[in-house]
Amino acid sequence: MNTGDKVVIIIVNWNGWQDTIECLESVYQINYDNFAVILVDNHSQDDSLSKIRSYCAGELKIESRFFDYQEKNKPIKVLEYDEDDNPSSIGKHDLVLIKCKKNYGFPGGNNVGIKLALENINPNYILLLNNDTVVDHSFLKELVQEGESNKNIGILGPKIYYYNQPDIIWSAGCKISWKLARGIQIGSGEVDQGQYEEKKEVDYVSGSAFLIKTEVIKKIGLMDENYFLYFEESDWTLRANKAGYQSLYVPEAKVWHKISKSGGGISKPVGLYYITRNRWIFMKKWAKRSDYWIFVVYQIFGAIIFPIFFSIYYWDQDLIFAYYRGLRSGLVQILL
Repeated sequence: MNTGDKVVIIIVNWNGWQDTIECLESVYQINYDNFAVILVDNHSQDDSLSKIRSYCAGELKIESRFFDYQEKNKPIKVLEYDEDDNPSSIGKHDLVLIKCKKNYGFPGGNNVGIKLALENINPNYILLLNNDTVVDHSFLKELVQEGESNKNIGILGPKIYYYNQPDIIWSAGCKISWKLARGIQIGSGEVDQGQYEEKKEVDYVSGSAFLIKTEVIKKIGLMDENYFLYFEESDWTLRANKAGYQSLYVPEAKVWHKISKSGGGISKPVGLYYITRNRWIFMKKWAKRSDYWIFVVYQIFGAIIFPIFFSIYYWDQDLIFAYYRGLRSGLVQILL
């Protein structure tokens, strides 16, 4: 492995220190040596900062089914800054803790870390890693090896399992259902029996573990912060594709994910709002004309049927209100 292949791992925390420190412990046990971590705190209102400091000092031990806690990698050197500060020298394995003034969402929080990495570290790769993940010890080595094997590959992603069902696949790469404006996790819910062991090009890589070459970012720019939550990684990947890069699924790299800890998907109002809203933004920008109009018809029927479904299945009026707010906001966005 070329020791010049430095990777910056960016993790965004928002009121989720329990998940974050388990994620960090798994990261600091990987067999890839040339990395630094940027932890962006998206203006947490719990005691995340103090708990993360305690973990890094070796005062807070982690219990996990995926690894044994290691005292030998403590203390972890923490460089703590406000988002507008100018960091000093950042060394290998350092943890840079950035305190944001507000919650910038998933793309905004990651962009804070990406800008700092590009301006102060200049790595070869940047890894976006959800704080509610646990990584295999060799996952990063596997991803970088594949990235170095082909100059046309710009984005790489691992095989992702359910955290609570470690042998059940959540994602073996992702594809886009254009008529329904849905991201589909390939293999989701299947027991891993070796059926997804082939490396292959995919439509996009899940933002929960998303490795991108910095040369790609310098060409296409940062993530679109207008999305705030959901569809941002699909948009970023398509921008990379447009610039001539491929996205690759790497099955030898493995990650376990707790799934939608912050947004909650369609079962929580915040998740449903942004999924509904961002579908319109994404489709208006990227869909073929024929797919876009099928999507519009589907959404018209959905405006009548979906609220009935939510009332019966979830018994939650907040979901109905969130759906209509997202629908209205999405329509406003595409008309701007």
